[in-house]
Amino acid sequence: MERHPANSLNKGVSTGTTILAVKFKGGVIIGSDSRASVGGSYVSSKVINKLIQIHDKIFCCMAGSLADAQAVTKMAKFQLSFHSIQMESPPLVKAAASVLKELCYSNKDDLEAGFITAGWDQKRGPQVYTVSMGGMLISQPFTIGGSGSTYIYGYMDAKYKPDMSREECLQFASNALALAIGRDNVSGGVVHLVVITESGVEHVVVPGDKLPKFHDE
Repeated sequence: MERHPANSLNKGVSTGTTILAVKFKGGVIIGSDSRASVGGSYVSSKVINKLIQIHDKIFCCMAGSLADAQAVTKMAKFQLSFHSIQMESPPLVKAAASVLKELCYSNKDDLEAGFITAGWDQKRGPQVYTVSMGGMLISQPFTIGGSGSTYIYGYMDAKYKPDMSREECLQFASNALALAIGRDNVSGGVVHLVVITESGVEHVVVPGDKLPKFHDE
């Protein structure tokens, strides 16, 4: 009989993951790896896209239970769409983050998911918000989350610069995710990045074999 670690089968699919968002001059980049696992022990998918578009220029990425995160983002997209119709204008990034915060807080005893929200709006330009599992909302110039984030706090603090160019920020985000993937056994796959500016949204996918290398194989 095949044996599994205790409790591993009682846990749902999770995005044991590395997620981040970083502001640069004129925009914001939000990114993640693409691996999902069961109980932190088994890789269930290598190609999960954890970046969810909840409005035209607003994205969020998720860490924790995949089912919980998908349910919350589905409700958030509905509420923001309704809000946009009522206001006859696109929602603010902070409004989107606040919707996620309220959903997480209202269901804090049942949810196991946290979010990063990033986007651009006419009022405040590029913005990054962290929404914790308990429903806390924080605005930051950059933020990271997920199991792989523990390996890159030093790198992020040391290498982040305000008002980076788009190219500098893309390299910064790619380097951070590559470092996390190299150390965290439940982060991996490809790197998904979304660049959000006043002019629109651009998706960038970096295959695993094209990620920056920081040590000899």
